[in-house]
Formats: sequence, structure tokens, C-alpha cells
Amino acid sequence: MRIACWQTVAGGEPPRTRLRAAARSAAEAGARLLITPEISLTGYHLGPRKLRELAEPDDGPMCEEAAAIAAETGVAIVFGWPEAAGGEVYNTVRLVDGRGDALATYRKTHLFGDIDRAIFQPGEVGVVQARLDGLTVGMLICYDVEFPETVRAHALAGTQLLVVPTALMKPWDIVARTLVHSRALESQLYIAYVNWAGTERELEYCGLTRVVGPSGHALHEDVHGEQLVVADLDPTRITKAKQVNDYLADRRPELFL
Repeated sequence: MRIACWQTVAGGEPPRTRLRAAARSAAEAGARLLITPEISLTGYHLGPRKLRELAEPDDGPMCEEAAAIAAETGVAIVFGWPEAAGGEVYNTVRLVDGRGDALATYRKTHLFGDIDRAIFQPGEVGVVQARLDGLTVGMLICYDVEFPETVRAHALAGTQLLVVPTALMKPWDIVARTLVHSRALESQLYIAYVNWAGTERELEYCGLTRVVGPSGHALHEDVHGEQLVVADLDPTRITKAKQVNDYLADRRPELFL
């Protein structure tokens, strides 16, 4: 599968107004899936009051518009938004296919500091997956991937591509440069870690969107600023990595669970 990761610059016009152009570019590049940053339809660090104002249910206008863009371009899209549900707000990501049909929806389970906790409730489902073009796709959001158990749970459940929309800010470049690579290597899957660039209020985002293979190596060079990163995924690389060193088979969970 060829995927495209949209690293977009925060601020200015609402990001969702630029999603159509990104999806068209992904389609022109031959990508079957477009992955966008954390809360990509509105922006991440807008403050609790603004995010509550913008929050919509999963059948609201923002999700409908994103699904329509997927159907228009024929490209599956992973997008995020502040989800209003049951009187609460969740940091949520959804995968829709190239017809615009919802395949999976995931709520961020690990909230990062006061930035998240001031507005969001944590999700309660750890592993959310869907099948897309014969590939098992799983979803996490930002801080979730910094816990090894979350990625290992996906690997044990058969996830082949783990998509991680993020809003990684400086000085935490090490998460993108080192930790994401470690997670892909130790759980032997692909990780698409898709970040913002630029600044939003007092936050300066790292950029450094990356697609990492099951050997722990990025499939491209570091990227900065507005970029559409295209990468080709080959599931046989997961099999080959396990033939060299099968972490899942060699682990001894009875010693630590």
C-alpha cells in the first residue's frame, strides 16, 4: 500500500479547509491512504473554551465533510477532531475509506498533562483496528505511542500499520527521532507518525513526521514545514523482520504479567 502523511503548518485558516487539496495531492501521488495530524480538522492547541465550542458528534458537519472529501478523491483518510459525546469532549481520530464510509473510530486513551486534561476525557478502548486494502490498520494518538504496552497490544492483535496522528512539540524531538523507531522495531510493524509543523499559541511543533518500518528504520529523510510524505508499505517486510528476530514469539510474558 502507498500511503501519504500530511504534515501541515498550524495556524491561519482552519486546517479542514486545506484537507481537500492534501487529499487530491495524495491521490495524484497514487496513495490509497492519507494520514493527518492530531485533531487535524480544527487545530490542537486552541484552548479548552474554543475546543468545546468547536466540538461536534461523530455525525457532525466536520466528519461529514472529511468523509465527502475521501469519497470525492477516492483516498481513505485518517482525521481527528474534538468529539462531543454524552456531555464530554474526546480527542478522537477516525478512519474512513475511499468511499467515505467510516471503518474505525478511536478516542485518545492517555492524556498529556493539563493541555489534554483541561478539556478531554480519556477513551476506554485500547486497540481499535480496521482492514484497508488487505492491511490491518490500527490507531493511536500522540502520547499513546509513548507507552510500550499500547504498541505491543496492537502487534499482538495483528496490526500491521499503526497510524499515530500527533501534536509533538519542542523540546520532545527525541520521541520522533528515537522512541517511534524503537516501538516499530520492538513490535515489528509499520508506524506512521504524523505531526504538525509551525507554532500554535505558545507551542512550537517539531515536525519530523515519519513512516518507520518493522526494522526500526525510517522510509524517508526528516521533513520540516508543510510536506506530504509518501511511502510504500510492503507487508512481507514484517515477515522478514520476524525471521531475523521474532520478538513476539520469543517474549516470556509469564515472567512479568
